[in-house]
Amino acid sequence: MGFLNAAVTSIAPIFIATSPITSYADQIYSIHRTRSSAGFSLDIPLIMLVASILKVYYWFGAHFSTSLLLQALLMITIHLLLLHVALSNRPSTYQPFAHSMSAPRPYNFWQWRSPRPYWTFLSYFTLTLLLLHFLLSPNEMFIPYTSLLGYVALAIEATLPLPQLLSNYQRRGCKGFRVSVIINWIIGDTFKMWFFFASDSDSVPLGFKVCGVFQALCDLGLGAQFWIWGDGPEDVEGKAVFSPPPVENGFGMSEKGGYGIGMGEKGVGVAVDIPMEAWERR
Repeated sequence: MGFLNAAVTSIAPIFIATSPITSYADQIYSIHRTRSSAGFSLDIPLIMLVASILKVYYWFGAHFSTSLLLQALLMITIHLLLLHVALSNRPSTYQPFAHSMSAPRPYNFWQWRSPRPYWTFLSYFTLTLLLLHFLLSPNEMFIPYTSLLGYVALAIEATLPLPQLLSNYQRRGCKGFRVSVIINWIIGDTFKMWFFFASDSDSVPLGFKVCGVFQALCDLGLGAQFWIWGDGPEDVEGKAVFSPPPVENGFGMSEKGGYGIGMGEKGVGVAVDIPMEAWERR
């Protein structure tokens, strides 16, 4: 067991530092390729950007593991790119996460139609923290302040899977959310949690360990959702090829649906096989 712990603590820093790329590169590529971010919760970039920015300022007071600091910096870069790609490829009928099934947020926070407010919020948030950092750094309150930032950051990051868990539950499916992200979350957070508990307590504060356990459990919940529901129920109306109306002189639509060929005023009409229930919904 001692050998495994030593191996994990040696390999984990590299894995942790590069995990943002391995976790989200496929999601970014998928949205760019399909030209649609439908099914992907914009709350994920929000949570990770806020948490990562807070962790960067937290480092100045706690000086935790360098690999965790590098992860936070790389996470900011990756999620800025992911947010840009997701905003640029929103469908025209896009509704932000769970709007149709939950009350609107105050001031439509993170539900804006225009991309500009997203970048404005992130800029003001970062600059406000920078100003507080310079004001409090000479003060004895600096260490307690940075510790508070750290615990807030970790608490926010621990909620990362919750928006997607709820979105998948409401849709009874995981369509739009890449299975590669789920697998990377499960493997990565399990590996990261092992590293937290195997490392020296001074390099990994207790907050990282508590939030790591909670996040790993949420990841398993996402995995269970994909195992049970997969992409979810098929969109029958979106995929069916509807037949033309029954022609007057020829074989018409039966009560249970069907197909036939008949002669109309302008030629031959071809009716495609389709259930009557789908036709009635049409």
